[in-house]
Amino acid sequence: MKLILLVIGKTTDKHVQALIDDYTKRLSHYVPFALDVIPELRNTKALTPEQQKVQEAELIRKQLQAGDHVVLLDEHGAERRSVVFAEWLGKRMAAGPRRIVFIVGGPYGFDDSIHALAAEEVSLSQMTFSHQLIRVLFTEQLYRACTILRGEPYHHE
Repeated sequence: MKLILLVIGKTTDKHVQALIDDYTKRLSHYVPFALDVIPELRNTKALTPEQQKVQEAELIRKQLQAGDHVVLLDEHGAERRSVVFAEWLGKRMAAGPRRIVFIVGGPYGFDDSIHALAAEEVSLSQMTFSHQLIRVLFTEQLYRACTILRGEPYHHE
């Protein structure tokens, strides 16, 4: 079982990257985890938002494997409290897919073809966050979920 966070574009802020690295290291004590980066598209000013989503979808599909449990991080997805998210994650991991792949879309979201591939969609908030910050927020929530599942004292309620 491996958890993967698939994102478009590299993290450009070294402080943000340091936080991501910290939570990635912490996560490695619980479950195999990888943050996989798809390079940003070039010359996007010449593309419509729909064309950009289609091209990003092609790159996303190339990263997926048969049997992946695909979860989109999307503003229209289901919101969950941390404890509920941990329970949900525990059930998904116990269900036995080789990989659970969480995907952060590009600036215009996901192409319909990627929505069709997804088993589920999760929202971290009704607020909008930068794609850089989502990486930190979500890796922290994965770490928090793992500590909740193990009954460790990181999360307080």
